[in-house]
Amino acid sequence: MKPTKKASEMTVQELAAYIDQSVLKPEFTQNEIRKYVQEGIDFGCKTVCINPSSLPLARPLCKDTKTGLCVVCDFPFGLSQTVSKVQQAEEICRPGDIEDLDIVANYGWIRSGMWDEVGQDIRAVADVAHRYGALLKVIFETDALTLDEVAKATDVACLAGADFVKTSTGFFTGGKGDGATPQVIRVMMDAARGRCKIKGSGGIRTREHFLELIDMGIDRMGIGYRSTPVVLGVDAKG
Repeated sequence: MKPTKKASEMTVQELAAYIDQSVLKPEFTQNEIRKYVQEGIDFGCKTVCINPSSLPLARPLCKDTKTGLCVVCDFPFGLSQTVSKVQQAEEICRPGDIEDLDIVANYGWIRSGMWDEVGQDIRAVADVAHRYGALLKVIFETDALTLDEVAKATDVACLAGADFVKTSTGFFTGGKGDGATPQVIRVMMDAARGRCKIKGSGGIRTREHFLELIDMGIDRMGIGYRSTPVVLGVDAKG
């Protein structure tokens, strides 16, 4: 959605509301998870994006703050059977305190043109998330797809009940790593036609890129824990 003022005129608090701070690296220790979740809260980020096993640490930290819990499901490949994705989503969402659930669309299916299967897979998980009051974000590994595939996948996800479509997991190693370029964000916006929101993730490491996407009308961005203070234009914590 187009903002009512230029991103360069927004306060730090207004800018932070666009951010899901990513705390997803599999090698993180418990102390590192705790540290970077707390930094996301201190910066005022919309959510902290975590793996399911980090919930016991993150849940009490985020409680009674303005920062919600965004949890990934079947991440980073999205290749589990639908029934397995549904079961994981059920476990994550059942407590009722999850703001967002982020899943990965099966991009092998997307590249194969298996649009019915892609839509059914997304719909099954969307039904679970919505039952417990969570929003569903669907990640397309856009660096592995053509722009036409991104556009079609966006349309399919909107029809299947996705609340957001999103670029990139940040864990793709099979090709380019451009992530949330203005070009791919524009393709997703045009295909969504206001039916769902847009999240950019991957490669957003400069303040200029961050502000440009806000001015385009992006709704949310996944920002790595090192880049959050950079895009906000503030000093890093500790």
